[in-house]
Amino acid sequence: MRLSGAFRASLYAALAVLLLTGIAWLFIDAARDPFQPGGGGEAGPLLLAVHGGAAMAFLILLGALLPLHVQSNWARDRNRWAGVIMLAINAVLIATAYALYYSGSDRWRSWASDLHIAAGLVLPLWLAVHIWLGWRTRLAAQRALADADWQ
Repeated sequence: MRLSGAFRASLYAALAVLLLTGIAWLFIDAARDPFQPGGGGEAGPLLLAVHGGAAMAFLILLGALLPLHVQSNWARDRNRWAGVIMLAINAVLIATAYALYYSGSDRWRSWASDLHIAAGLVLPLWLAVHIWLGWRTRLAAQRALADADWQ
């Protein structure tokens, strides 16, 4: 099932905010002085707060996506493997975000951070692949339906 325009726009907006604030945080974190407590100035905590808020909005949208999009396309056997990978990337992001926020161990936080960054950078690329494959699948289904009508 294709998503409505408003739902897609909300999803893409949340993802764009997540990507932009995440990348901005990477630049601030790379430039900060490791010997300065709380490096990153005012922008660092603000970026993390916006990133966390966008993540909460995205989690609500992801929850709505399951019955609206995932379940119906799973039943139609459409774009399953790409969707499973999409869900797995999101699961990694959720688990690593939890670990970043609640882990008391610097070693766990470092590992979770690296994995979170990698998954966060892969997500938009895989989303593009998922959309493209879904578009191809939908076109193939429409062609098959049109061919069946001619016979």
